[in-house]
Amino acid sequence: MVKLRVRLTLIIIALLAVTALGAGFFTVEKLKDSQLQFLKDQLLQEIKVIQNTLTWRNTVNDQELIAYFSEGAEELSKSTQARITFIDLEGNVVGESDFDPQQMDNHLFREEILSISENGEYGTAIRYSETIKHNMLYVASPFNNNNNPIGYLRLAINLDEVEYKTNELWTYYIIGIFFLLIVTAVISYLITRGLTKPLENIMMVAQQITRGNYQSKVKIYNKDEIGRLGKAINKMASSLQYQMNRISENEIRLKTVLEHLISGVIMIDRHGKIVLLNRTSENILGIKENEILGKRYMDTKQNQELITLIQTCIQKKQHIREELTFYYPEQRTIEMNLVPLHQDHRQWSGILIVMHDITAIRKLEKMRSDFAANVSHELKTPIAAVKGFSETLLSGALDDKETAKSFLKIIYDESDRLNRLISDILDLSKIESKAIPLDYSPIAMKEFVQKTVQMLEAQSNEKQIHISLNVNQDLYMEADEDRLRQVFINLLSNAINYTPEGGHIQISVAYLNLSEDVNDEKIRIEISDTGIGIPKKDLPRIFERFYRVDKARSRISGGTGLGLSIVKHIVDLHKGEIKVESDVGSGTTFIIDLPLVQ
Repeated sequence: MVKLRVRLTLIIIALLAVTALGAGFFTVEKLKDSQLQFLKDQLLQEIKVIQNTLTWRNTVNDQELIAYFSEGAEELSKSTQARITFIDLEGNVVGESDFDPQQMDNHLFREEILSISENGEYGTAIRYSETIKHNMLYVASPFNNNNNPIGYLRLAINLDEVEYKTNELWTYYIIGIFFLLIVTAVISYLITRGLTKPLENIMMVAQQITRGNYQSKVKIYNKDEIGRLGKAINKMASSLQYQMNRISENEIRLKTVLEHLISGVIMIDRHGKIVLLNRTSENILGIKENEILGKRYMDTKQNQELITLIQTCIQKKQHIREELTFYYPEQRTIEMNLVPLHQDHRQWSGILIVMHDITAIRKLEKMRSDFAANVSHELKTPIAAVKGFSETLLSGALDDKETAKSFLKIIYDESDRLNRLISDILDLSKIESKAIPLDYSPIAMKEFVQKTVQMLEAQSNEKQIHISLNVNQDLYMEADEDRLRQVFINLLSNAINYTPEGGHIQISVAYLNLSEDVNDEKIRIEISDTGIGIPKKDLPRIFERFYRVDKARSRISGGTGLGLSIVKHIVDLHKGEIKVESDVGSGTTFIIDLPLVQ
């Protein structure tokens, strides 16, 4: 901005200098012309006076004629302060105030003599005199006798004084212009600084805006064009700030969505470089963003099947869907969707990879498949038994009463087992689908546990198993009573079935922790037996459907393999936790933690 200020100042000074010099030249020349005209008029008046006072004499003797005119010229020169020359019609000098006429050239073709014929009355000329070595003003007029020219009278005056005054005037004028330019330079600089300072402020604000500081504003002092420009800059900054805030908000939203998206997202540009990678993709690929971002996909050392899919999508530029299995950092089944990207629906710009972790889905599908296979197998066994023994009876075994009675007992047991299996399957299906809502109500735990034990008293007495209770009289909790009883019955039935005769089962219910906030309190239920126990390797799977530790014994005891799975689902619906502790040969303890209030 300083350079602009200096340039404007120099332009103003240059314009003023040219204008002043032009005006000065015109003025000085006019003054000079006026002075010369004044001298011409003065010389013409003196010529007329001389013509009226001096008589032109013609003699035969040239010497007498020259003496006459030279003497007259010298006398007249003293009074007129001018050089006087008498010239005859042939151009010969017949009288001269300053030089010897006989030594002077013919003057017939001098400018001032020749211009008489054009003007008619007088002629003038300004030239350098070789005789006296000065610039001279010459004025010549015909010397008439009865209106007939008989010679010429010429007066000349030295122009040194005129030139001196002209030069002196130029000197003063140039000095005046010099000081004027200095004053003008100072004033112009101050004026241009006043004009450019708002522009400088606008430029500084514009630079701040380019650096992202949209809070910077132009201070507006006037309502002129610069003020309107500053106002426009301020509006632009406010608009840019609004737009950048919206862009930033959208970018934050997009980044938040990408970071919390459960699907992996990878973007590859047209040059094959990875330009976008979210956190889920890092987890799936087992690699950090900074390790592959900006690199070509070929250099990432990833799953070769994935690299091949990317190459196929780039070549065909078509949507590709495929399932891949990743083994690092853990085994996962990933659904890959590769979509080609186009700008303005025309130019290809890269590909977008969306990865869905479908490991749980595939695992669930496998579980459903296994469940269907297990159900088919579990249903087939009693049905085959019923059919086989029925066919045997129909073939003639009815005649043998003892055999028939034994077969009918087997058919009855298998049908009863089939009924329990179907009931458990239906219960599990309803619980898993949450088709039956839980009916929460306050439960007095001591009375509840006692009634549940009485329901299984005949079964426990048959094996002489003692069941002891450790439940506080005033202990209450909120739960679905029917579903909670189903949990107790399933666990107690298993404990009775897998505990040898004369064994012991203990049930304890107590507060897990006391807190000022009733919502944080829990009830712990422990059911321990002195049964055969469960091997450590089977503990993680005992809550799976149809999983049996001892399949032969389970079938003998009439178990369906769904009891513990139902227990686990009911506890989960109550927002509780269940775990098991067991030692082979020592017994098993099931521990259930349930919220005091639902």
